[in-house]
Amino acid sequence: MKKQTLVILIALLSAGLLASCGGNNNAANTPVPDPVVAAPIRASNEIIVDGVVVPVRSAALNLTSGGIVDEILVSEGAPVSAGEPILRLHAARQQAAVAQAQATLGAAEARLAELTAGPRSQEIEAAAAAVDAANAQIDRLNAGASTEDIAAAQAVLDGAEANLQRVREGASQQQLIAARNNVANAEASLRLAQAAYDRVSSQPDIGARPESLQLEQATNAYNAAQAQLQDLQQGATAAEIAAAQATVRQAQAQLDSVRAPARPADLASAQAELRRAQAQLDLLEAGARPESAAAAEADVASARAAVQQAQAALDETVLTAPFAGTVAQMTPAVGESVSPGVPVVQLADLTEWQIETDDLTELDVVRVSEGAEVQLRFDALPG
Repeated sequence: MKKQTLVILIALLSAGLLASCGGNNNAANTPVPDPVVAAPIRASNEIIVDGVVVPVRSAALNLTSGGIVDEILVSEGAPVSAGEPILRLHAARQQAAVAQAQATLGAAEARLAELTAGPRSQEIEAAAAAVDAANAQIDRLNAGASTEDIAAAQAVLDGAEANLQRVREGASQQQLIAARNNVANAEASLRLAQAAYDRVSSQPDIGARPESLQLEQATNAYNAAQAQLQDLQQGATAAEIAAAQATVRQAQAQLDSVRAPARPADLASAQAELRRAQAQLDLLEAGARPESAAAAEADVASARAAVQQAQAALDETVLTAPFAGTVAQMTPAVGESVSPGVPVVQLADLTEWQIETDDLTELDVVRVSEGAEVQLRFDALPG
């Protein structure tokens, strides 16, 4: 206030000095005007600052995991609600991890349920039957072979000898005719498949068409029929005859064993089998051990944690709106790579605004009070 008054007084004195120093000789004859008292100038209480109008609530959104943008779900300038997805990254790897973790969890839960439920009645019955069979075997060894056992062993030997005779004699005329018919049928099927394949062989996806698979199957069937016919025509090989002879010897040994009295080693083996079957039955009836159940529960808990971790990694590939607002800026495009923590979307709530300034001095701050009237003046748009 004092400074502005001083400037006015200096200006008035300077004007009077210039008037008195003028070179006009008639200055003495010029009438002097009456002095005018200037009204005091009051300093303005206005505070003028530069500022910007911004939304009260806004956020620069980023993703905690980087990747390739697979889909943009909301266009720039569109409104979104809280929790609404804005963009999604390519997430094939994360989806596979979730599926694998869920499969592991399912297996762990099934194992725990199996231990908790205990053995099924069918399993206990099967174990009891094994015990009964072992006891019966011991009884048979002690009593010797029955007439039925000897007859069964003799029938096996007779069948083995008949098979050896057929192998030595070779294929019959009926077998050769049937084999030739199989070759003819397979050849006809092969020609049909080849014709169907030739009609579409120029197609770019010929390898994936059903005609390719049908031709391959027909070719394999024809080759198999040819091989069978050749085997029948050539007769049995030395190896086939030797195998048939070995079967005969084995059947003869089994018959001799049935007719012979039980050996101490056989009886000991049967008793060992009885002990094994009885132990298996006792184990089933006792149920799962507490340690096994605790380990299964720990496996389930670990698998659930793995599912949650994999799901969290999958969720991080989707950017969602933390609050309702408008997408003010969308930086990436589909197919572009984004880095973790780098802002990709500017979200703002355009329903409420505020003015921000950074040139308000400390002297002016104390003169600002809540509820004071403010006048806004906006810069004109360019052009």
